[in-house]
Amino acid sequence: MSLTVYIGSDHGGFNLKATVIEHLQNKGATVVDLGPVDTCSTDYPVYAEKVCREVIDNAGLGILICGSGIGMSMAANRFKNIRAALCTSEFHARMSRRHNNANILCMGERITGVDHALSIVDTFFESEFEGGRHARRIDLFDHFA
Repeated sequence: MSLTVYIGSDHGGFNLKATVIEHLQNKGATVVDLGPVDTCSTDYPVYAEKVCREVIDNAGLGILICGSGIGMSMAANRFKNIRAALCTSEFHARMSRRHNNANILCMGERITGVDHALSIVDTFFESEFEGGRHARRIDLFDHFA
């Protein structure tokens, strides 16, 4: 897997983040951990911003993990050109990439088991944007800003 992934969490997603990092590195991906470095209470928007800025600046892909995934997805989607998808299934991950060109995967450590989360991660990064009619729809997002 020749891929660079930017990843961040808050305290509620810290343990799953560590597992995902190891999983992706074992598959050959370069993973840039943007924090936090421990499970002390943190503010998820800080880490959402760090990941979003890297994804935007490097035209890359990212992962954000908090307790539910909801806060991270809401914070990330405030950034222009970010399409963060909260995924709780492989179907969500596949379709968020294929039809919505998602560039950030959001997950919740408190609601997604480890094996299931790793399967979601694999599906997200193995799926590709289909373009076509979906590109036209994604282009409409810019009219909202």
